[in-house]
Amino acid sequence: MTEIALIRHGSTAWNKEKRSQGQTDNPLDQEGREQAVLLAARLAEEQWDAIYASDLQRASETARIIGERLGIQEIHLDPRLREMGGGQVEGTTEEERIAKWGSDWSALDLGKELPDAGAARGTEILEEIIRQHPNARVIVVSHGAVLRNTLRALVPEQDISVKLGNTSITRMVHRDQTWQCELYNCSTHLEQGEGNL
Repeated sequence: MTEIALIRHGSTAWNKEKRSQGQTDNPLDQEGREQAVLLAARLAEEQWDAIYASDLQRASETARIIGERLGIQEIHLDPRLREMGGGQVEGTTEEERIAKWGSDWSALDLGKELPDAGAARGTEILEEIIRQHPNARVIVVSHGAVLRNTLRALVPEQDISVKLGNTSITRMVHRDQTWQCELYNCSTHLEQGEGNL
């Protein structure tokens, strides 16, 4: 059995402005770093064997903060864990999109990466991880949309209608050739730090 903790990166300035980030390489903001510290403290209560992350700053920095707390020096950066490409939508807010393309903007082909494409690359890297780390416990730091689409592909019965929160944990278990989701979008570690954020 291999267990994987899927983690969405900490918050960024664009998250707060509700701007589509896609593959734009934004750093964490101060709150995002504090969220990552709280997440790392939670993960440190268990034993982990490896950390993989998107090569975009907001995910790789989240992963480095976790790795420092866990004593895992090597972070395996992989571009397949990047967020879904947003095309012309990247950098815009909902209001800006409506002003530019109308209220049906999401139905237009604006160069966005298709959900199945994101799911395919997410599935590919997770399948590779379980081959390279059999019976291990691995942390994967990535992005909301690509993680949800990957989960949709691997565990079709899982309800993914709720978007993943910053630094949320989704636990996946692979046993007997099948994937199961044992925990979805859990951010209880942030509640403990609310007085400090």
